[in-house]
Amino acid sequence: MIDRISPLQSGSLSPKKTVAGAAQTSFGEQLLQRQQESQTVAFSKHARERAEQRGIQVDDQLMNQLNDTVERAQAKGATNILAFDTTRAFIINVPNGRVITTMSPEEMKENIFTNIDGAVIL
Repeated sequence: MIDRISPLQSGSLSPKKTVAGAAQTSFGEQLLQRQQESQTVAFSKHARERAEQRGIQVDDQLMNQLNDTVERAQAKGATNILAFDTTRAFIINVPNGRVITTMSPEEMKENIFTNIDGAVIL
């Protein structure tokens, strides 16, 4: 014999509970907000090694530029971009916020960049 579970009575469970003074937000909204707050560009192991080998200094100013670049690329729907200036270049996977590799000016002259769908000047 199968016992049926009766439906919950109206008002027995509240769909959204609030902490005293906190605004009501859904789980999805909170998750999106946290992802946006914590989103920072990270260097892959390969990219870190290449930056060290090529004398590319990774400082707060560069990280801020790369974060801004990734945000702008996301807004345009890009997935893999080349971010560059006259002294350095970075291939970045936008959805993961991950720098895949770095290049010096000499290497930029010799390379053809493939599998990118956007370029951003730093």
